[in-house]
Amino acid sequence: MTVFTYHATPIGDLLLVGDPRPDGRVDLRGLYMEEHRHGPKVDPAWAREDAPFAEVERQLDEYFAGTRRTFDLPLAPRGTPFQQAVWMQLREIPMGETTTYGTLAARIGKPNASRAVGAAVGRNPISIIVPCHRVVGSDGSLTGFAGGLVRKEHLLGIERPGA
Repeated sequence: MTVFTYHATPIGDLLLVGDPRPDGRVDLRGLYMEEHRHGPKVDPAWAREDAPFAEVERQLDEYFAGTRRTFDLPLAPRGTPFQQAVWMQLREIPMGETTTYGTLAARIGKPNASRAVGAAVGRNPISIIVPCHRVVGSDGSLTGFAGGLVRKEHLLGIERPGA
């Protein structure tokens, strides 16, 4: 069974999607912003349940308040092996730092695959926690973000040292 909830944040409501665990928590499968490119519509078969997402919401609130630097949550993103490899590398980008698509491609052993890496980054189902917003263009410019560049800039501002 898939469960979901909405969580209000400074960048708008987030749609949280997950699979319930026996311990009452949730394996987070998706975190989507309003008007999220490639984001899902709520499926009528999903159940709205707020309680399993309490820990996710607490950590997100701490992040937006500037008191959380890393997330410690059970994640269950669904994707191809290539996408999974890219998403694992996204989790290695330290808060307050950025990297490029080319650097990510090299880190997964595919130095000529920066376009494919960009496509995988764009399909990241767990924004913010799997920090795709930390990926920038080769010249350091802010490039595409499924939640929009204004949100990307806001997230990077939260993470900036001294912010």
